[in-house]
Amino acid sequence: MEMSPIIVTMLSFGIVGLVCLAVAEKFIPIFPSYVLLMFVGMTAKGGLNLAAIIAATTIGSTLGSLLWYGLGRALGSHRVERLVMNYGRFILLPPSLYQRLIGAYRRNQFWTTLVGHTIPAVRVYLGLPAGVFKLELRGFILATLIGSLLWNTPFLCLGFLLYGSGYDPITMGLAVAVSLIATEFAIVWILRRARRGDA
Repeated sequence: MEMSPIIVTMLSFGIVGLVCLAVAEKFIPIFPSYVLLMFVGMTAKGGLNLAAIIAATTIGSTLGSLLWYGLGRALGSHRVERLVMNYGRFILLPPSLYQRLIGAYRRNQFWTTLVGHTIPAVRVYLGLPAGVFKLELRGFILATLIGSLLWNTPFLCLGFLLYGSGYDPITMGLAVAVSLIATEFAIVWILRRARRGDA
């Protein structure tokens, strides 16, 4: 599988390159994160330690979220909402998704951050509304670290196992993504049915 020369170059810098790559993934989605993480996991058998890769990408993902947090805190609610309304659709952050994140943070800040980092559609931008809400920083960092670890580890391990197997990471990544989306829809459907049953 051919990967961007930029990604290959960043990986050549070892752990530091991995941290930078994980930060950049939160702002420049060159590849879907699950494909990128599986590719990175393959580098473990090429010389880098898998545990170190997991730690580096988790730290990088957390740093990326902290940059979004700082942006949201610096701009404030009105300016962020205006930017999302005007430009959000161009970066896969439609106003409807942003409003759902705002609503989720009003209900539970820690669990929204933790669980949100395991959902493909929202994990990139969680730091933005968190900064707008001025979440307590230590709690946000802890939840982000845990959520990023839960998201990154399975894909990195899968890439590690796929190395030299002959399977295409893009094909496998798409299969995993379809499974994740199907599971997400199933959970939402079950929760809605349960709420209707209680009504």
